[in-house]
Amino acid sequence: MLFEKLLRPALYRLNGNDAETVHERTVRLLSLLPADPPLLRGIYAEDDPATVFGLRFPNRVGLAAGMDKDGRALHAWPALGFGFVEVGTVTRLAQPGNPKPRLFTLAGNDAVINRMGFNNSGADALAARLAARGKPAVPLGISIGKSKVVPLDEAVEDYRYSLRTLYPHADYFAVNVSSPNTPGLRELQDRAALAELLGELRRTSAELAGDREPTPLLVKVAPDLTDSALAELLEVCDEHGVAGLIATNTTLSREGLTGQEAVLGKETGGLSGRPLTARAREVVGFVHRQTGGRLPVIGVGGILSGADARRMLDAGASLVQVYTGFALKGPGLVREINRTLGGWR
Repeated sequence: MLFEKLLRPALYRLNGNDAETVHERTVRLLSLLPADPPLLRGIYAEDDPATVFGLRFPNRVGLAAGMDKDGRALHAWPALGFGFVEVGTVTRLAQPGNPKPRLFTLAGNDAVINRMGFNNSGADALAARLAARGKPAVPLGISIGKSKVVPLDEAVEDYRYSLRTLYPHADYFAVNVSSPNTPGLRELQDRAALAELLGELRRTSAELAGDREPTPLLVKVAPDLTDSALAELLEVCDEHGVAGLIATNTTLSREGLTGQEAVLGKETGGLSGRPLTARAREVVGFVHRQTGGRLPVIGVGGILSGADARRMLDAGASLVQVYTGFALKGPGLVREINRTLGGWR
């Protein structure tokens, strides 16, 4: 409540109501904290271990991709209570992303619209940072995507480059084929394109792993897929030994926006937050039923309370991630979710 009532409004006033500036300065500030910050130790951290796709997580709440794209504040997130962290989406080539403004907060709807466009420093820069500073004290996922200037028919090699470059550092990889902000990217969710991409990434992963178990590959899906398209995607994932699914990315739908902020719904980009809550949970439930619970799912989308997270697990998710909820409500949300999920089975 303190964050929502006082700190967040103050941050926006100080930064001219520019959501991206608030985001950037928050990450920059967190990047200055030492590993295991003593002021935060024990305040937010919660333990409730779970083992999913062969990895042990200290708790079930993760930071979704997009918050810390370039891995600048990796050692701060565990101290805020996160049981795992996903960085990126990172691309082979460094890119500035789409023109500004490109991030819009709809606080009255507990929502955000973004059209960031995979702005990041590139796979090589992230690998160098991880080699120099090390990984966080919790599992690290790396979300990889297609560079904007790379044609779709060259996408496989683009993804493979990022996989090879970052392979020594990731505990799992999220294959992002579902962002609405890179032209044509969602076409990679189609059967033939996805089968080619996953086949090559699996082969590359096995080669890099050698005698070790390959690093788990997860696929991040859009909430806008029909049930038949999603069922087809799940068949491809099963054929290529995908370790899990991340459901879901942001949506192109504007259903659920209310009040004066509905005008902002005309902005292009992906919508996240409360309007996505029900649909994300529906997708998780569909995946769970379709696969008989065999495919682990990270549930993400519209989680703004401990109850939301609990319902996501009840729908079939094994883990949850937050982004918009964290941005709007602060670290207290992570603690609330951890306490709500404590001992969940």
